[in-house]
Amino acid sequence: MQKILKRVLIIVPLILIALVSFIVLSSYFEHKELIAEEKEKYPPPGKMVEVDGTELHVYSEGQGDQTLVFMSGLGTVSPYYDFKVLFEKLAADYRIVVVERAGYGWSEISSADRDLKTVLNETRTTLKLSGEKAPYILFPHSLAGLEAIYWANLYPDEIEAIIGLDPLVPGVIDKSEEGPVLSPVITFLTRTGLVRHQPEVFDNNFEAVKKGLLTAKEAQIARTIFYRRVQTKNMWEEVDMVESNSQLVSKQDKSEVPFSAFISSQNGKDYWQESITSYARATNGQTFILDGSHYIHLDYPELIAEKSKEIIKKTIEN
Repeated sequence: MQKILKRVLIIVPLILIALVSFIVLSSYFEHKELIAEEKEKYPPPGKMVEVDGTELHVYSEGQGDQTLVFMSGLGTVSPYYDFKVLFEKLAADYRIVVVERAGYGWSEISSADRDLKTVLNETRTTLKLSGEKAPYILFPHSLAGLEAIYWANLYPDEIEAIIGLDPLVPGVIDKSEEGPVLSPVITFLTRTGLVRHQPEVFDNNFEAVKKGLLTAKEAQIARTIFYRRVQTKNMWEEVDMVESNSQLVSKQDKSEVPFSAFISSQNGKDYWQESITSYARATNGQTFILDGSHYIHLDYPELIAEKSKEIIKKTIEN
């Protein structure tokens, strides 16, 4: 009896492991096939340009005298759909450009490091190859605030102004008890395709859909991007590099490029608001604290568009 029991205790776990492995592998291979189909069915709305062997996506529209460049925060799986509700309100007056970094949206995943020098080179090269010309007005969300400031410090002639959307500025990471965090569990569920069996995950975590800002067709396309661009390799590397990237920018002198920002009051971190306000003040920029989420541009697109027009007009006049 004891021998039988021992065998059962050995065999049952092995069967369970084999069953789980079969489910995971089946899901993974099906996921790969679906990704290939979805890429073909829903091509990028903008241009794909090759930078150092990686295809990067850049979307543009509008014919205004000023060019506004939208730069996404960490983990925003589809910058195009994330910024759409805001840039649509500005496209009639300005040239609109959305750059999707490596590992985001329709852009491919890059094997290059995610230090600011490399990322900025990719952004500038992408813009150049797609036919865009400086000077630019940058609209960085969250993490992209560091790249925007680094850019303005290195190439001030290319940047007329920065208008941040709850942006990360130098010094914030040093004051934080912990930096941005990604989840290994969510990464596993996404890369194996198991997340496809839980559609509510997309509905509850894609902010533009959660707030009802996309059409049914747009939401469907965004869903396919979500399934292949949640917590990519490049996003994990950005998390690993955020402290050193922040220190790099902190060592630079503040540029004369005016830095303004729309700040979320719901962030829950006083030093976040204080750091952004202090940085903006030092560059003769403006700040607006709004009662909204970290994705502040989705909560107040009309207000941000109108205030941004005022900031841009003032910048150009000066």
